[in-house]
Amino acid sequence: MDAADLRVFDAVARTGSMNRAAQALNTVQSNVTARIKALEARLGRTLFERTNRGVTLTPAGRRLLPYASRVAALLDDARRAVADDGTPAGPLTIGALETTAALRLSPVLAAFVASHPAVDLSLKTGTTRELVDAVLARDIDGAFVCGPVDHADLVAELAFREELVLVAPPSATMLTTALTAPDLRIIVLKAGCSYRLRLEAWLALRGVVGVRVLEFGTLEAIIGSVAAGLGVTLLPRALVRSVWADDPVALHALPDGEGAVETVFIRHRDAFVPTALPAFLDAARPKPSAIADGGLSRPKIAGI
Repeated sequence: MDAADLRVFDAVARTGSMNRAAQALNTVQSNVTARIKALEARLGRTLFERTNRGVTLTPAGRRLLPYASRVAALLDDARRAVADDGTPAGPLTIGALETTAALRLSPVLAAFVASHPAVDLSLKTGTTRELVDAVLARDIDGAFVCGPVDHADLVAELAFREELVLVAPPSATMLTTALTAPDLRIIVLKAGCSYRLRLEAWLALRGVVGVRVLEFGTLEAIIGSVAAGLGVTLLPRALVRSVWADDPVALHALPDGEGAVETVFIRHRDAFVPTALPAFLDAARPKPSAIADGGLSRPKIAGI
């Protein structure tokens, strides 16, 4: 068994298909199939169950997968390390919550790309759960997510402080009015959204349970639905007032500091840190005067 075999095995396990693995590895399916059969022969174990819809791991394959994934990640890190000469260049993939991308990162992206034209920057948005999984899988270099995040394989540092507020229809002039509305509905992003989880938990603590959930895919749709009187949501105050200042919605502070939330930047503890990553974080940091207002503080990330 060699590293190349394990990389092919890892690709098949991740994609669930010999054909898709071949596309990911930029080779032909027959080569992938032959490598997997040879690996199974050397190990004396069947690693995949073949079906009409693809392949699934056998128990032996599941035992091998963590080791193969580590080898594949190490090989990719080695390739990137050799290519990185200390000048920001090459691919850089950053993840962010929809709210963070809209409020904090939008003005940064154009400036960073202009300053570092050799960097191929990609921004992927998602829920905290999705982004944490992507960083753990090393699919992205790092991500801005809702804290706290406590995981042995992750480094997490404070990025921003936000105040979450209950966003209600304009007719709900008081917080109690918003919560006692007949047929109360919450308007949220998909499951895994940290603000959605926080809103549901906050309502449950006040005995507000069994509320109807309206799930939308964009913040624009959520704000528009709240303005139309369909329900309430939970979002950063600064985001609503800066991006949707003209929308007719009422903002209500949560009592006793319950709206305080931290956005943290996470990366994989053992992953290679490309030179472009600290350059991007430097560009994302506001001036010192803005840090006191909840802006990005200088992360103390090992290797950055």
